[in-house]
This record gives sequence, C-alpha cells and structure tokens, in this order.
Amino acid sequence: MSEDLFAQALRCLRCEDPGEKCRLSEAVFTAVQHGRLRPVADASPVVAVTRPGRPARPRLVAPRGLPKRKLGSAQGRATLLHALAHIEFNAINLAWDAVYRFRGLPPDFYRDWARVAREEALHFALLCDCLQRLGYAYGDFDAHDGLWEMACKTAHDPLVRMALVPRVLEARGLDVTPAIVEKLRKTGDACAVAALEVILRDEIGHVRIGSRWFRYLCAQRGLDPDTTFVELLQAYMAGQVRRPFHYAARLQAGFNDEEMRQLEVLAACRS
Repeated sequence: MSEDLFAQALRCLRCEDPGEKCRLSEAVFTAVQHGRLRPVADASPVVAVTRPGRPARPRLVAPRGLPKRKLGSAQGRATLLHALAHIEFNAINLAWDAVYRFRGLPPDFYRDWARVAREEALHFALLCDCLQRLGYAYGDFDAHDGLWEMACKTAHDPLVRMALVPRVLEARGLDVTPAIVEKLRKTGDACAVAALEVILRDEIGHVRIGSRWFRYLCAQRGLDPDTTFVELLQAYMAGQVRRPFHYAARLQAGFNDEEMRQLEVLAACRS
C-alpha cells in the first residue's frame, strides 16, 4: 500500500465489489490511524468521479419508482433493510470522496472521514447480514441514487458538502430512525433492531463531524454558520426540510438552538 492517502481513498471509491470495498475501507482506516497513510502535498490532481464503484445491481430508478415498504412481511422488511443498506453503501463512497476530493485541509479532516467510511462499511455489513437472515441480498431490489447525486452537486466546495450531506441528508436519518426501530421491534426482527441502534449511535457522530468541519470552513471564510446553513438549504434544496426533528440527537450532532429554530420555520413553510 502506497503512503498516499488520496490514492488509497480513490481506490476505495472506485472499488465495485461491496465486500472488497468494506475490506479496503477497514484496511485504509487502520493505516491512517497508525500513521502509515497521509495526505501527500504533491499527490496527483483530483479527477472527476461521476460514478463511484458499485456492482451492476441494484438497478437504479427514480425514487417514485420504488414500491412502498410494508413491514408486516419478511419481504416488506427486506425492502426496507435493502434501502437502508443502499444508503450505507453510498455513504461509504461519500466519505472516501470527501477524503479524496478536498485537498489542503487539516490532517484531522482526513482521519475523521476515513473513520466515517469504515463505520459506514460496518453498517452496510450489519444490514446485509439482516437481509441474508430474511433470505435476500444486496442488489435484490431496486434503489435510487439521490445521495450520490448530491455528492456531485457539492463536489466543488467542501463547505457546501459538509452543510448539505451530513447536516441535511444524513441528519434526516437521526430524525426517522427511532420510529423505524420501534416498528421493527414490533415485528420481532431483533437483528434489524440491533443494527439500527448501532447505526443511529454512530450516525450522530458522523453528523457531528460534518458540523465540526462546516463550522471550521465558515470560520476560515469569515461566514456566519447559522446564516450560511439556511442560505445553502435555500439555494440547493429550496429550503425543503420536514418534521419531525429528533432534537436530542441533532443537538448531540452539533446543531444549535438557533439552527433548530430556523429548521422549524422552514418546515412550517412546507406544511
């Protein structure tokens, strides 16, 4: 393994086999933790990655083309778990893309996102195990590509990426996961409940990492983070946010009272 962290991040990003991508993510994270990999100042320039490495399946369709998930049957639970596994798989790619794409940031930025990539790989593996227990595998159902599409829209600026991917799209998971856990608990699916409890715990940390680097970049540019966050929501997502908000989780993840007030205002405009 070369000492160039950017080259190894690109290798992880381009890997098409899900199992190998998870193994590589673990290996690269471990190398970063032990100081064997570092961001190299004279690394090769960033190349456009419009399509990350992923298997031929699942087939990607528009969100409206996906069936509604009814948790009363094994297949219904499997469609839900498959959708969540697809989110986690995309999240691995998003984390390595952040490591690879955004240059000139402090070493802690790269360590943080390598950790996120490794944890997203663990989440993906947990959900695949639950799918297998139900008789299914990743790729058995269609999925959509919304998370990676946002990665492409924010590829030009780490500040925009930190604001909109961890602090909007991933933060939505903090809001909805507790209710999903309760529904799954009622079905007796202990594997899924245990997996989602781990995922919720870790995702609070991931959103907190996004909050940390969003505020760092705002401070570097002399921008007010509260105002900037709302401006970016309006510019890129037409201010579309939805209740309910999991206040405790969001506050742990780095949101403040003013941001929560602004989110409530935006949500009220949509209702």
